[in-house]
Amino acid sequence: MKLPGPDHPITITQNPRRVRVTAGDIVIAETSKALILKEAKYPAVQYVPREDANMALLERTDRVTHCPYKGDASYYSVKADGKTLDNAIWTYETPFPAMTEISGHLAFYPDKVKIEEVG
Repeated sequence: MKLPGPDHPITITQNPRRVRVTAGDIVIAETSKALILKEAKYPAVQYVPREDANMALLERTDRVTHCPYKGDASYYSVKADGKTLDNAIWTYETPFPAMTEISGHLAFYPDKVKIEEVG
């Protein structure tokens, strides 16, 4: 486990705008409680609370990855509109202590779904 610091900063802030995630015309998630995680030089990531996602459209996969700063990520595919978007979502169900804010949240790959701030 590594801790964020000057050499690898990670910040988590509340997004003041509403965030909508769609696959085609299907809304997968919409929330006014998204968190923005900024990590080092990576693009910012919107983390959406699970309760604001349509979990009926999601299917857990066997994929697991490890981040030395956040912990083990589990993945979901999106099944909507007759299509499957494999491993389009990741989540840290039991993140490391420095990242507990993102527990219970989902993050989406922007090349697989549309993520937009709508208000």
